[in-house]
Amino acid sequence: MNSSKTRRKIAPAAAENGDSADKLDQLLLSSAICNGEDLGPFIRKTFASGKPETLLHHLRHFARSKESEIEEVCKAHYQDFILAVDDLRSLLSDVDSLKSSLSDSNSKLQTVGVPLLSSLDAFVEARNISQNVNLALDSVGTCVRLMELCSRSNHHLSNNNFYMALKCVDSLEADFLKKTPSSTLKRMLEKKIPEIRSHIERKVSKDLGDWLVDIRGVSRNLGQLAIGQASSARQREEELRIKQRQAEEQSRLSLRDCVYALEEEDDDGLSGGGVGDDNNGGSGILGFDLTPLYRAYHIHQTLGLEDGFKQYYFENRKLQLTSDFQVSSMTPFLESHQTFFAQIAGFFIVEDRVLRTGGGLISKMEVENLWETAVSKMCSVLEDQFSRMQTANHLLLIKDYVSLLGVTLRRYGYPVDSLLDVLSKHRDKYHELLLSDCRKQIAEALAADKFEQMLMKKEYEYSMNVLSFQIQTSDITPAFPYVAPFSSTVPDCCRIVRSFIEDSVSFMSYGGQLDFYDVVKKYLDRLLGEVLDGALLKLISSSIHGVAQAMQVAANMAVMERACDFFFRHAAQLSGIPLRVAERKRQFPLGKARDAAEDMLSGMLKTKVDGFMTLIENVNWMADEPPQNGNEYVNEVIIYLETLVSTAQQILPVPVLKRVLQDVLTHISEKIIGALYGDLVKRFNLNAIIGLDVDVRMLESFADNQASLFSDEEASQLKSALCEARQLMNLLLSNHPENFLNPVIRERSYNALDYRKVLTISEKLKDQSDRLFGTFGSRGTRQNPKKKSLDALIKILKDVS
Repeated sequence: MNSSKTRRKIAPAAAENGDSADKLDQLLLSSAICNGEDLGPFIRKTFASGKPETLLHHLRHFARSKESEIEEVCKAHYQDFILAVDDLRSLLSDVDSLKSSLSDSNSKLQTVGVPLLSSLDAFVEARNISQNVNLALDSVGTCVRLMELCSRSNHHLSNNNFYMALKCVDSLEADFLKKTPSSTLKRMLEKKIPEIRSHIERKVSKDLGDWLVDIRGVSRNLGQLAIGQASSARQREEELRIKQRQAEEQSRLSLRDCVYALEEEDDDGLSGGGVGDDNNGGSGILGFDLTPLYRAYHIHQTLGLEDGFKQYYFENRKLQLTSDFQVSSMTPFLESHQTFFAQIAGFFIVEDRVLRTGGGLISKMEVENLWETAVSKMCSVLEDQFSRMQTANHLLLIKDYVSLLGVTLRRYGYPVDSLLDVLSKHRDKYHELLLSDCRKQIAEALAADKFEQMLMKKEYEYSMNVLSFQIQTSDITPAFPYVAPFSSTVPDCCRIVRSFIEDSVSFMSYGGQLDFYDVVKKYLDRLLGEVLDGALLKLISSSIHGVAQAMQVAANMAVMERACDFFFRHAAQLSGIPLRVAERKRQFPLGKARDAAEDMLSGMLKTKVDGFMTLIENVNWMADEPPQNGNEYVNEVIIYLETLVSTAQQILPVPVLKRVLQDVLTHISEKIIGALYGDLVKRFNLNAIIGLDVDVRMLESFADNQASLFSDEEASQLKSALCEARQLMNLLLSNHPENFLNPVIRERSYNALDYRKVLTISEKLKDQSDRLFGTFGSRGTRQNPKKKSLDALIKILKDVS
């Protein structure tokens, strides 16, 4: 210990003798060792400087310093260690006594505890057996419940109760798959649960596939049934309108009848509405089975495949709709159009039901997209088919069915305006085809006419040919057999026109346009004014031979004038507008044909009369005595006219007969004036004028004798047809012919005379007195005042001309 102390005293002395650099290096090294730092930098520095001895010296110095510290610590605790050793020695005896006590206690405990340990071992063994038994019982119970659930699942599968089977499978998976004590059962469940789910999915998918196939046929029948119901409802509406029109007709006869008819109509309307409500509200008639679809949807929801099933259903239905759009080129569209549209109608009726009751299986937007596609395709098909059709009836049949389709689907909330727009777009083409058909039918009817009065033997013939077109002249039913004043052309043409009106109204009805009378009237005007009038004009100009035929045609035109009023009233009734609109005054659409018929009849009569008027050449223009009973020609003419009137009054209406007679008498008057004015007569005397005056009086008497047929005003107008001849006779027989020059008298008494004709005819008038007052007469003889007045008239007229 002394030597160590001596060394600790020497070290500081050596350090104090070192230079400051070595001291600093020693401090840094000591600090690094105490801090546990890396000594690598110090070693590298020492070897770099080539003085490893210095490093060794510093390390030894650090070691000596630490040894001295250890010695100081040991010296400081040495006394405490000695005391502790002494305490341990004193405790050793106590420990020995305690050991012997513990040994005795252990012997006694062993003696007492051996029986208890045997009992405890028996208890533990019994408890383990009990736990094993309970575990076995629990395992058996679990297996029993599992097997019962498997049995129920199999039972549900065998009964196709797939939802309950899936619930059993879900319960097996959730409650037993992880808890089953049997590894065999667990492997079985792990294998069979996915298989059962796949089996159920395949089974419901197969049932869904069968349903998708069956629903196409069901949709077709469903669409036909729904459209048939719409057709029946439309027919009931038409019957209601017919009864209403009958009530309107009855109202013209009796107020009581009108009230009775309207009450009956109201009852019918109420009952009809009830039936419609039942059909619309009930689902029995339009029922169809959606069970396979909803079961498949529910199963896929249970399987967690809802979105995939929705997409599968939508895509398949979309493909079916696309398939329904196919129009067979082997079958005419006229034959297949009902099936085509019924299939589409049924498709969307089914989709409407699925949308409302399917629980989100298909969305409203998806249905709307399908409908837009269907409308676009149907419009395209209609455009294509309508463009090919050349028969109005075919176009009408398809239009009616499409309009019924629109009515049917509008009840389910589908917009059908685009379809109706296509129908309206082809309105002009339809009417052009209809006009073409009517043109052919009218030509055939006119070609078949024999221009003979129509004989009706039975009352139903009278009703069918007369009353149905309201062309009767009296409300009293005639005796049968009845000879009508018209030929078969009239009812035939009336039927054609009525059919045209009904077809036109049928096309315009239910097309989205409520007020379509103006359209129907426009085409009716074309039918009457262009087609029928043109056909009649052609008939009149090419096929009329003889007065009898001309007279029959003129009679037909008079009847057609009444029929035209019926046509416009009928169009108004069918169009649902007040009759007063149709009864407005309008121009007769067959006016050209009527005028042509009357002109032809008048022309033929004039030709016939001209044959008698040639006898005027036999008149003695320089007669010594005036004829007492008229000239020969006028007697022949009057006999012919009387015969004509007796025949014509049985056929021609009074206004037509009056116009024809007036035209003929005007022609006779012109012929008389023409004979005096022309080159046939070089000169005539007063006796010839007196004879012509008698002729004119006889013709006027004939006109007066027609008072039984005409009114006084009409008889006066008939008589006025001879005014030119009458005024000329009055002028030539007047004592003061120069009064013709007086404007007032001329306007009152001679307004029909042409001064040039008066001049020429007056110059031809000669008399016996000409030899007394002429060039060769005596200068002192007194001139005839009448002759003087006539000469003055001639002179002034010559000056004027």
